[in-house]
Amino acid sequence: MKLSLYRLTFLSFVALAAGVAAQQEQRQHSAEYRSMEQKAAYLKQNAANIRPDPKPTEITQAEANAYFAEGGVKLPKGVTKLQLAAQPGVLDAHALVDFDTITQKARAGNPLFSVFTGVHDVHGVAHAEGANGTGTIRVESVYLDNIQVPEIALEFFVERYLKPKYPSVGMTSTFKLPLRIDSAVVESGQVRLVQK
Repeated sequence: MKLSLYRLTFLSFVALAAGVAAQQEQRQHSAEYRSMEQKAAYLKQNAANIRPDPKPTEITQAEANAYFAEGGVKLPKGVTKLQLAAQPGVLDAHALVDFDTITQKARAGNPLFSVFTGVHDVHGVAHAEGANGTGTIRVESVYLDNIQVPEIALEFFVERYLKPKYPSVGMTSTFKLPLRIDSAVVESGQVRLVQK
């Protein structure tokens, strides 16, 4: 009888501890993060259906920003504090970028990489859209610490550093949308996704 009482007490303690841990984990993430997590799970589940529900899924910039800030997406080494803003057809992004970390291997023996050194606030503006299962992002401008990067320098950086690691990335990038997303429309403060 005593043994089963101890077991019951121990199991109750384990259940209580697991419940407290689950509550603490939920508190670690904002409501926006959890909302984004639910939408990401829905998109994945909907994509697995024979005929996905075409009802639009709207992802707000607050949800996306919380997801980036709270670890939902692993950012490249050297990139922190990513913040997105959405306007019709346009994505506006700010991030802190440590160019010494990003270009460390490529910079060895190449003095041209000295242009890209230190930690800087990077602000990029790009036109973005998705139609017929294909996404397109066209970079319009990039600023380092509020100074516009000349297009030739930007193209050099993309060709010499980004393309070797990410061959599909360029000033204009076209790619297949994941999860059977047929269209992606950037609106004020949100992106509307439709799966087919």
